[in-house]
Amino acid sequence: MLNQLLDDLTVRARAQGLTDAEWSRRAGLRKETLSRLRRRNDCDLRTLHALAREVGAVLAVGDALPVPGTAFPDTLDRDDEAQLLALAARGPANVHAWKHAGSRDFMAGLAVMLASERGPDRPRWLALAEQLHPGATHPDAFQAWLHRSPVRPSRFLPMLDAMRRHA
Repeated sequence: MLNQLLDDLTVRARAQGLTDAEWSRRAGLRKETLSRLRRRNDCDLRTLHALAREVGAVLAVGDALPVPGTAFPDTLDRDDEAQLLALAARGPANVHAWKHAGSRDFMAGLAVMLASERGPDRPRWLALAEQLHPGATHPDAFQAWLHRSPVRPSRFLPMLDAMRRHA
């Protein structure tokens, strides 16, 4: 839980152009403190609050509980995968459908992944990702998404390509 929270805060920091040294300095911490936190399973709440405040995040006791419909999926079954493939095949135009297909950070990462394909829709995929979750197009944010996501580009993209060819 702490590692995930720190990962999320780090993505925000990177999206704002902050290095660990600058982020920790602004929070009133030593860079080494931030580095040690990443290897621990617990942390002082004041320390977390200071780090969150510097990237514009607010921590609340309920942060440990997922909000229904917003949880980043741990796994995808074949039906979930088929729904995501169908949505991706339709393209980035229907923002409303993308907003309601899953958590915004998850769907934004999927849009960034789709922007990696060659073609004229790349700017539209990136714009969609930013609409869904500002900062999602930052390389560190996408790297964190790839680490957390049950979607594997090496599987998903060929399946999407095959779906488009047969449509």
